[in-house]
Formats: sequence, structure tokens, C-alpha cells
Amino acid sequence: MKRNPIETVLGAVVLLIAGMFLSLAYSTAQIGARDGYKVEATFLKVGGLQIGSDVRISGVSVGTVESQYLDFETYEARVTLVIDPSILIPEDTVAAIVGDGLLGGKYVDLRPGKSEVHVTNGGLIANSQDFKSLEDLVGEIIFLATGGDS
Repeated sequence: MKRNPIETVLGAVVLLIAGMFLSLAYSTAQIGARDGYKVEATFLKVGGLQIGSDVRISGVSVGTVESQYLDFETYEARVTLVIDPSILIPEDTVAAIVGDGLLGGKYVDLRPGKSEVHVTNGGLIANSQDFKSLEDLVGEIIFLATGGDS
């Protein structure tokens, strides 16, 4: 069986284009460790927050989630965030885990306070709001709709 040289050239062109798409995807995906300073926040429930998830202020990405682990003394989840060094986080900032739409992933939303003292490298964001799942929200609505006196 004899191969047609046009098929070989066409196959090589397809592989070359696929390689170019992979190169473009890798260069624009911001894969890898992000530079910045580390802060921690504690939560009772992280609700599927993943390592590598965004940390945002007013919808703008300012960092990533580096790690999460269980504090064996308080049994709370401790989440380590890497924040862009050009962003100074006020000490009274509130960290909340929120969903990016109904089917989207989770991210940490920082709501900066008014303090003039900033969280430093290795510091702790003391104020946090836990993730509320759809089931939690529906339960609260039912509780409020039935009078909530039971």
C-alpha cells in the first residue's frame, strides 16, 4: 500500500497547528506559582474551594489559594492565600468564599476594611464568612417562610 505524500504533509500541518495552540494555551494560562506575600484565613466550611482558585477584590484577581489544611486545635479549615505584593490588605478585611455562578468554581472574595494597619506576610485575616451552599440558602428561605419559630 502506497502512501500519498499529500496525506503526510497534511498530517504534519495538523500536528504543527495543534502544537501552536498548546503553546498559546500554556503561555496565557498563568500556570505556576504566583509571586507575593502569604496570608491565612480560617473558615468553618470551605465548600469545594480548590488550590489555585482565585483571590479577588471587587471581582479583580489579586492572588491565588496556595494551600488549605485542617487546624487540629480548632477543627477549622485554614486557607493560605498568596497576594500580589502591590496590594496591601487592611487588617479589618473580611474574607468570604463565594461561588462563581451556579456551575462555576469557588474563589475567595476579599472585602477590604478601612484600617490603616495592613496584614503582613504570614499574617491572619481574622474576619471570615463561610461558604453557603445552595442547600443552606434554600433551608434558610424555608425557615424564614415558615415563621422560624419551631
